[in-house]
Amino acid sequence: MKALIITADHFEDSELSVPLTRLRQEGIEVVIASFRAGPIRGKHGYEAHAGLGFEQVDPDDYDLLILPGGRAPAILRKEPAVLSIAKSFFDKNKPVAAICHGPQILISAGLMKGRRATCYRSVAEEMAKAGALYLDREVVVDGNLVTSRQPSDLPAFMREVIAMLHSPGKSVRV
Repeated sequence: MKALIITADHFEDSELSVPLTRLRQEGIEVVIASFRAGPIRGKHGYEAHAGLGFEQVDPDDYDLLILPGGRAPAILRKEPAVLSIAKSFFDKNKPVAAICHGPQILISAGLMKGRRATCYRSVAEEMAKAGALYLDREVVVDGNLVTSRQPSDLPAFMREVIAMLHSPGKSVRV
């Protein structure tokens, strides 16, 4: 099993480091993609290595997409390759997990209409305008989509991501 994390400089450190570590503990290969391969740095100094540039990503190679928050999604949502990758995961009903500002990418890709989801409070109005049912909860699962609000929600977020990978049946949990 392989997971893809899409991010760029100024990601929220824990929203990258916790999923990266937790998925690896599960024996899942994790690849980080960014604008180009090489080092990327979080808002608080955490450094990670992007193994691929966005143009090198083949979504068919991955079973899970993770979209961390921070300031990176505001830039990533303007990148056509990122939107295309997200759409591919949704088209194939593969698991997608977005936390904090991460859902901004899904909003820009036009993927939130009719979905139940949560996000960081400053993104909630935008999410509702995109046609999603915003729920102020630590984690919301809607079909193949797992969303959370902020770093303090990471335990619930990862619990649901791991559960989805082990039981790929589609469900709605709020």
